[in-house]
Amino acid sequence: MKLTDTIFRDAHQSLLVTRMRTRDMLPIAEKMNEIDWFSLEVWGGATFDVAIRYLNEDPWDRIRSLKKAMPDIPMQMLLRGQNIVGYHNYPDDILIKFVERAAANGVDIFRIFDALNDIRNLEVAIKTAKKCDSHVQGCISYTISPVHTVEKFADFAVKLAELEVDSICIKDMAGMITPRAAYKLIKGIKKEVNLPVNLHTHSTSGMALMTYFSAAEAGVDILDTAISPLSGGTSQPPCESVIAGFEGTPYDTGIDIQDLTEIVEYFRKLKEKYRGVLDPISERVDTRVLIYQVPGGMFSNLVDQLKKQNALDRLEDVLREIPKVRKELGYPPLVTPTSQVVGVQGVVNVLTGKRYSVISEETKKYVKGMYGKTPAPVDPEIKKIIIGDEKPITCRPADMLEPEWERRKKELAEIKDKNGEPIETTDENVLIYSIFPVVGATFLKREAVEESFEPHKPAEKSKGPSKPKEKPKERPAEAPAVGIPTEFKVEVDGEEFEVKIEPKGGFVALGPGEKETKTTPEIPNPVKVPMGGLITQIKVNVGDKVKKGDILAVLEAMKMENNIESKIDGEVNVILVSEGKSVEKNDTIIGIV
Repeated sequence: MKLTDTIFRDAHQSLLVTRMRTRDMLPIAEKMNEIDWFSLEVWGGATFDVAIRYLNEDPWDRIRSLKKAMPDIPMQMLLRGQNIVGYHNYPDDILIKFVERAAANGVDIFRIFDALNDIRNLEVAIKTAKKCDSHVQGCISYTISPVHTVEKFADFAVKLAELEVDSICIKDMAGMITPRAAYKLIKGIKKEVNLPVNLHTHSTSGMALMTYFSAAEAGVDILDTAISPLSGGTSQPPCESVIAGFEGTPYDTGIDIQDLTEIVEYFRKLKEKYRGVLDPISERVDTRVLIYQVPGGMFSNLVDQLKKQNALDRLEDVLREIPKVRKELGYPPLVTPTSQVVGVQGVVNVLTGKRYSVISEETKKYVKGMYGKTPAPVDPEIKKIIIGDEKPITCRPADMLEPEWERRKKELAEIKDKNGEPIETTDENVLIYSIFPVVGATFLKREAVEESFEPHKPAEKSKGPSKPKEKPKERPAEAPAVGIPTEFKVEVDGEEFEVKIEPKGGFVALGPGEKETKTTPEIPNPVKVPMGGLITQIKVNVGDKVKKGDILAVLEAMKMENNIESKIDGEVNVILVSEGKSVEKNDTIIGIV
């Protein structure tokens, strides 16, 4: 039996919202290099996005650094097929270039999956990785539904084998596979194809270790684990437990648990450093996953995003809504990007109070067939709401996409960094920009800021006596300040303070009966955002005539793009945001008269 360990990718993606820094991986890399792993999963999934969005890290530097530090262990990445490391399909030229550069920078094994198990979305990625002499692990996105059966999964394994993959991975992203189901599925695949089989699961439901033993009896060749401090809950089963449990059996891993002592202690201490982003909810056994089917990475991210929307109290409502949306959308497996499509639509349905009153652009693309063929037909009534009378496509989705490489390269060449210097158009930089144009541009312009993640620190005691606080003077009720906030939350060294200020000049005070000046335009029909996020596009200018249903702006929230539409006919009289700016739920971004 061989083990793939996920501590550098899926383990912290599931528990720490993908926030582990490269600088915290490298000190223990030499010890990890001494263990006889089948591979280490170190890249792909959400790590690429998070690196540039939150960590101000170059994701290419990570894979190069880890490969240099661990030259003897195969480096593995999770590739989302035609979605690469993003959340929608990209043209073939971008995908091919990405796989080539990933292999050149240190990726040895490509674990490639498609959220819908649509073989058409895997062909180019698999063929390109094979040309790079890489090990290709073709994935089956495992899920439970009325339309998913052992026979269909086994048939898909045959299709993967026909593309000459080197091994098969059963990717159980939500931790739902039971011991019996794993046994039957592995036996079914082994009967059809003569390839090594890898089982990937999560501990969310509490069944994982039982399932691993059953998988071993069925002849599984590789199991995914995580070093124990970042195992369990929505992560993988603990590495040391699997090693000890199989020791002396026909499934012995050949790894001495004593050799992991220093590694375990390192990650135990590191976990405390990241305690500020570790939500206890993600560490629990939660058998509700058998009903909701929310994967580990999706769950921790869902909790994080609901916190940012100040709506964590709606988590139960969202978890109940997600299975309804999934059924209506044809039972897609909940793995990126369909997990985001279903999850975000579920969140929006709950937060707006009216189902499908706001529909993300990705939901529309999904129903149009731009992600591939759905496992079951989309509910006709929901389909009508989402795309009206438009007919879904039936061809390979990427065939609808024009090549982008040269265009993106030219665009990047015209962008200057914050110092006015041109950005180097290396293949790696062009790929960052091509996959994430807005966030990638911010990163490449050197305007990104590393997100703070340290736990709150206690306030330092003041040295010496302090003057008593003076009560701020109150302004007359009949003369409020216009457009100037007077209460703030200020964070200093991780501790929040509430601060009140008294404006002194620089504003216009209104007396009784006075109207606002032009410095604060009237907004009789404010256009508000339904949730917090990033404004990626402004589609209108002041003075533009708009019709009801016209797209005014695009809001990126929870990794999905959401069109903000006009509710009325009218004229744009004010725009209060700019592209690349963050907004909070219910912020007014545009006014219409």
